Amino acid sequence: MSVRRLIAGFALATTVAACSSAPPDDEPGFSRDLAAFRAAKDQAFQQPDSPVPPDRRPALLPLAYFPGSYAYRVPAVLRVEPAKVTLEMLTSTGQRRMMQRVGKLEFSVKGSSLTLGAFVEVGAPNFDRLFVPFTDLTSGSETYPAGRYLDLDLTKTGIYVLDFNRAYNPYCYYNKTYDCPIPPRENRLQVPVRAGEKTKDLASPSGTAG
Repeated sequence: MSVRRLIAGFALATTVAACSSAPPDDEPGFSRDLAAFRAAKDQAFQQPDSPVPPDRRPALLPLAYFPGSYAYRVPAVLRVEPAKVTLEMLTSTGQRRMMQRVGKLEFSVKGSSLTLGAFVEVGAPNFDRLFVPFTDLTSGSETYPAGRYLDLDLTKTGIYVLDFNRAYNPYCYYNKTYDCPIPPRENRLQVPVRAGEKTKDLASPSGTAG
């Protein structure tokens, strides 16, 4: 099983467990599941198919995170686009990737009403998994300059749990050979999001959000 599939499977399992057995404000359960998720990711990133090159693992592993905060686990409503919206996302290697915006997520963090576009690649067989790239006011100081990502499994209700504690660095942070989409202007949050993965060094080999 690939690193990406292993992490995705564990993330889904812990999310389902949290939603089915724990009340919404169960912070002890939230902290336990988040710690287990992060430990599993560190273990996966030690595997042969890890995006972290062997010579960088001593410096980058275990991964660096903000402390878990329930304030950054918020409900979001997806407003689906009435018509297909296609745009080009610049990538870390200077390429352009065609993406389709499925809709916009509306949510609030610490009193700020915010939106983020949710995307799939043009030609994707379905919308089962939404890609949410973003930057915020920590980008370039505490977090990766080119932004971070969230992945969301499509729901039938259009209601999501947007957990920034699981925001992750693109693989190009670890290894410049990866081609990573850079968040579009509409996904550049004008607030700090001190949750999720941080950087251990800002001299990492890849581009910036531009």
